[in-house]
Amino acid sequence: QVQLVESGGGLVQAGGSLRLSCAASGRTFSSYAMGWFRQAPGKEREFVAAISWSVGRTIYYADSVKGRFTISRDNAKNTVYLQMNSLEPEDTAVYYCAAGDIPTMRAQQYKYWGQGTQVTVSS
Repeated sequence: QVQLVESGGGLVQAGGSLRLSCAASGRTFSSYAMGWFRQAPGKEREFVAAISWSVGRTIYYADSVKGRFTISRDNAKNTVYLQMNSLEPEDTAVYYCAAGDIPTMRAQQYKYWGQGTQVTVSS
């Protein structure tokens, strides 16, 4: 069992930056792939980024965030991060982290989810 708690969301102007953190409880965090997803009002949850259990081995990004967002993890701290730069109003959403067996863009393949953190980008 893994519990996930996101933090770091907030209100930022377009062009600004935020770093989201997702702290995991449980001794098996390092064995899980981690993903970030987001859901804007009235829209379906969409993939943002994913990283394999081994730091740096496999990383995926959605095309919409490639070059602006960076996913990373610190297994010693049981934490995964999402550095978000050059934020745009279209990035406004609730951001969720998730843990699963493989890094994937498919939300249904993740076993555990956090409760989300709100990111609002003003124009």
